[in-house]
Amino acid sequence: MKLMKSRKLISRNKFILVISTLMVLHSHAVLANALDKPNILFIAIDDLKPLATSFGDLDAITPNIDVLASQGVVFQRAYSQYPVCGPSRMNLLTGLRPESNGILNLSDTIRDVNPNVVTLPQKLISAGYVTAAAGKIFDPRNVDDSYDAQSWTIPYSKVFGDVDKKTADKLAVKAIDATESGFVDGKIAEQGINLLTQFAEQEQPFFLAVGFKRPHLPFFAPQQYFDLYNQAEFDLEEFQQLPLNSNGSYIDSKSNELIKSYNPAVGQTYEVGNITPSQQRDLIHGYYASTSFVDAQVGKLLAKIADLNLADNTVIVLWGDHGFHLGDHGLWGKHTVLEQANQIPLIIKVPNNAAHSTYALVESTDLYPTILDLANVEIDEYLQGVSQLPVIEQSETAVRNGAISQYKRNGAYGYSLRTQSYRYTEWWNSNGSGLAYTELYNLANDINETENIFDPESDLELQQQLYNLLRINGQGLNLLQGELKDVELLVEEVYIKVEPPVEEEPPVVEEPPVEEEPPVVEEPPVEEEPPVEEEPPVVEEPPVVEEPPVEEEPPVEEEPPVEEEPPVEEEVPVVEETPVEDEAFVVEEQPEEQEPIIEEDEPSSGGSLSWQILLLILFTVIVKNKSILNKFEG
Repeated sequence: MKLMKSRKLISRNKFILVISTLMVLHSHAVLANALDKPNILFIAIDDLKPLATSFGDLDAITPNIDVLASQGVVFQRAYSQYPVCGPSRMNLLTGLRPESNGILNLSDTIRDVNPNVVTLPQKLISAGYVTAAAGKIFDPRNVDDSYDAQSWTIPYSKVFGDVDKKTADKLAVKAIDATESGFVDGKIAEQGINLLTQFAEQEQPFFLAVGFKRPHLPFFAPQQYFDLYNQAEFDLEEFQQLPLNSNGSYIDSKSNELIKSYNPAVGQTYEVGNITPSQQRDLIHGYYASTSFVDAQVGKLLAKIADLNLADNTVIVLWGDHGFHLGDHGLWGKHTVLEQANQIPLIIKVPNNAAHSTYALVESTDLYPTILDLANVEIDEYLQGVSQLPVIEQSETAVRNGAISQYKRNGAYGYSLRTQSYRYTEWWNSNGSGLAYTELYNLANDINETENIFDPESDLELQQQLYNLLRINGQGLNLLQGELKDVELLVEEVYIKVEPPVEEEPPVVEEPPVEEEPPVVEEPPVEEEPPVEEEPPVVEEPPVVEEPPVEEEPPVEEEPPVEEEPPVEEEVPVVEETPVEDEAFVVEEQPEEQEPIIEEDEPSSGGSLSWQILLLILFTVIVKNKSILNKFEG
């Protein structure tokens, strides 16, 4: 009797094991299909240098960015290719360096200079993704009024702040006693959250780009984020002059966006070359407060990803478009090929991938192929970036031995190579007359770039090795000349730090209640530009990379402010006047019919249906035919 019961129990367990195995196989098949095309949350932050605890800045209060960093891959040596908003964003979103994609200023539009270029979101659309943007992704001065409609399946809609527009007195720093929803970045976060909610209800994978506008000047943020810091405790940069043995005309234009467009207080101006210690601390305070404010908005997006149960199938990428000088070398802004203007924060979180921090070199151009790799989309050979997926998965320590940044000044293009230990820059005259000037900094011993150690009278092996590396990594640098020298390749070690797993949810800074918002000084209305009707997206064509002429162009840093535009039929206050590097406002367009999505690469749901049918048949037969159950009971 006991033996009979044991056989029956074993038979029942076998039956349960069969059913359980089928269900497990079904769940694995569904997971495999889901991870084949992960969702992508693409977070851009304007003018943000690597200012967070996770990047070594212990003064910064950025809890949400730091939690994301503890769960993803932190690239400690990531670099933009052009330290200006428009060109830097376009090179990232096209995977092509500025001279190849054609955008080296803030006036040309991408479809005028390179009509067949395929942007990253446009490429993902062809792979079955739905795409949308909130806030500043492209610089609006480099796209048409539709914000490049080919890139978005959901038409772009611009939002405006209520309380943080530029004031008539052109203040650079201002703490505002108002709720976050009154600021443009608060509204961008809300728009991003609404799009996430919309995407969570559909089956197609999504690419959502959310771009925040601070800490770009002016440094306006809610009072509570200024209260996080004690201004008197900020340290000023120790080295506030141009590098020794350097030609300052290739570094400092003596006319940057802070000096030209902003004031320290009502009735006061910044003096070129003599920004006082008090003014410096005020500027640093504003930058840090603005960064903490944006960090809170990032936290809202991360919390929404968790609330919608999207974390297990969403790649999260956080990046800055370029760096910012906060007083080093006496500079306040970007517009140089030095370290502080070009180093950017970059964090990539991939579900089920081990978190770690790496010093592998990475360019902004690398994000295009890296995201295609993560999305299992074929990478086009013409792209000038390199996929960083091997570094993310730790199958390789590094995929680059140099990162390139460039800028135009004195009628020359500065091509700057960053290696693990050095920054080597050659300035080539744009009229084709040859090499004008060379710089070399040993960053291992001189991270602040205080002395140019290039020796034009010698041809040391190190200088020859860096000369070669610039050319090995010089795809798309049209003026660069010279054959490789006969020296061994420079090899440098790359440091990697593995992070312990973190399970906590990213915190979100809560807003204190505000009884009433302060009145906003009204600015005189500006002439309204008629809206431009969006054209329907066009079918992708193979990109044609056009090389721009080598004749000299007007310097990027000297661009005039862009005339602001008020929103059309929106109940919002007058839009803030834009500074030199602030984006020009684009009149909000009426939503157009959503372009059809190409579904050729969409994972099939047939496998999921077949498993469900199989399970249904098994259970139906078992219930209807007791003899089968009796057979299992033996």
